[in-house]
Formats: sequence, structure tokens, C-alpha cells
Amino acid sequence: MKDKLDRWSTGIKNRWESASGSNVSKRWFVLPPLVLLAFLLVLGFLWSSEPGPFDVIAVTVELAPTDQSTITTGSYTTATVIYTVETLLDKRGGYLSNDITPPSIWLDNIPNWEFGVLVQVRDITRSMRNDFSRSQSQSTEDADLIIAEPQFNFDNESWMLPATENVYREGVDALYSYLTRLQDPGNQDAQFYARADNLKDWLGQVEKRLGSLSQRLSASVGATRHNTDLAGETDAVQSTAASQEFSVKTPWYEIDDVFYEARGASWALLHYLKAVELDFEPTLEKKNALVSLRQIIRELESTQQAIWSPVIMNGSGFGLFANHSLVMASYISRANAAVIDLRNLLEQG
Repeated sequence: MKDKLDRWSTGIKNRWESASGSNVSKRWFVLPPLVLLAFLLVLGFLWSSEPGPFDVIAVTVELAPTDQSTITTGSYTTATVIYTVETLLDKRGGYLSNDITPPSIWLDNIPNWEFGVLVQVRDITRSMRNDFSRSQSQSTEDADLIIAEPQFNFDNESWMLPATENVYREGVDALYSYLTRLQDPGNQDAQFYARADNLKDWLGQVEKRLGSLSQRLSASVGATRHNTDLAGETDAVQSTAASQEFSVKTPWYEIDDVFYEARGASWALLHYLKAVELDFEPTLEKKNALVSLRQIIRELESTQQAIWSPVIMNGSGFGLFANHSLVMASYISRANAAVIDLRNLLEQG
């Protein structure tokens, strides 16, 4: 009997030791993937932080090859565009829109923020090439801006052959060359004409961008709208017939995408307007329009307030929960209304 008990206890001991060893080996097998996953989650969280505001004057003094007392017209705008693109490429995590590896491939907020910034970069470099740097419609385009403007219109999601970052850096290099030539008093080929009509044309693009963002943000709750495509002109026609009423609603999975695109566009535009205030100051003072411009800046600064919610809320307009998209739409709509007023002031003699 004793031998049987000994064999039984020995068998239980052996099985216990075998099972314990197996569990230990399993834990060591599972631990590295868990550590890697935790690392990627923390890295994704760190990379999802948006860049903060910067001082336009300090950036221009840093980038322009001269001191603040001799900064030429157009240098503030050019240096600010350069810095926003460099921030896009060199911020924490780098440029994420074309990344195909974890954790970037899981992130969508910052890539949409990047696209919002990029659209504003494209708009203002187009205006710099077509308007700001040219005295008349028949004048010659600036050699550096001919290179810079198309580079920023390259595919924003290309990860190789060539990579988006490399193409955008070529555009930045061309802008640096333009900025250097602007600062050279002996070089009369590089010009920046701070005229009311040039500013008005760029603000026309800004007006359309803000109007579109406002509509897309407001569609987070859905609405039925009247078709106003041909309103205001009795003889206007369109290519195909459209319904007199239609429903618009942003899909739930795109609500945060639109929100962060608006945040990025507002961040870039906020700094461009601050630069424009410096470069176009005599023109704005003559039109008594400085206050109007500063009001636009004030509205856009409100769009950059900290977000305390871990997710973008999409409550109903008068419901219990917040709707971040409607709050953003409110600020952008007011900024857009101020842009329209500013353009009217610039049109006046």
C-alpha cells in the first residue's frame, strides 16, 4: 500500500512540475509580442500629438539670411510656408500619411491633419507663383516658384519611388532659394507684390476652403438641404439635373477624419494670415482692414484649443453629449464670414 501511495504522489509531483514548466515556457513565448504591442501603442499615442503654434516673426528671422531690421516684403509669408512644410515632415513621428508599417498604419487622425495642412500649402504656393510674385498677368513666373508649386501637388501617400517626403523637400529647397533671392537687394528678379488684388485672390481660395470644411463638419449630424447650386442667377444652367432637396450626412467612420483635416487646415491658415498681416500691413492699413484680418486670426486660434475627450464626440445638436464637429464648424464659419468681409474691404477703393 505504501509503495502505491509513493508512486501516486511521485506521479502527481512529476505532472505538476511538467505543467509548471510548460506554463513558464508559454509565458516567455507570449511576453515579447505583448511588450511589442504595448510599445507600438505608446508610440502611436506619442505620434498622434499635433504640433503647437509658432512665432512667425521668430521663424522668419531664423530662416531669412538677414536680421529683422532688413526683412523684405514677402519674407514673412515665404518663411512661414517653409516652416509649416518642415513641421509637416519633421514633427514627432515624421510624415505619417505614406507610412505602411505599425503604428502609423493604424493612425488616421494625424494623417488627416497633415492633409489639411497640405491643402493650405498647395493653395498659398499656387498664389505665390501666379499672383504674389508677378506684377501683371503677362509677367514672367519666378524660376524657383515654378519648381516649388508642383512639388507640393505630388501624391501625399507615395511611400517610395519617389517618397513623398523627398519630393516635398525639393519644394522646400526651391522656397529657400526664393527667400534668399528676396533678401538680396542686388537681385531684382525675385519679387513679392503686396497688393490688395493679390491678397483678395488668395482670400477667395481661403473662402472656398473654409466654406467646404464648414459644410462637411456640419454634416456630422445629418440634414436635409435645399439645392442652391443655381441660386442668384435666372439664366444659370448645369450639366445634369439635380434634386431640389437632398440629404447630407458624414459617415460615422469619417467624422474624426474631417475634424482633424479641419484642425490641420486651420493651423496652417492661422500662421499664413499672421504672416500676411506683416507683409501686407501698409495695404491693410490703407483699406482699414487690419482689424478684420485680426478677427479671422482670433476665430482660427479658437480651433486650436486642447481636446480633452479621448475621442471626437458626435452628439446631436441639442443633445446630452458634445458634438466637436459642430463646435469646430462654428469657429470656421465665423472665420469664413470675416474673410468675406475682408475681401469686400479690399475691393473698395
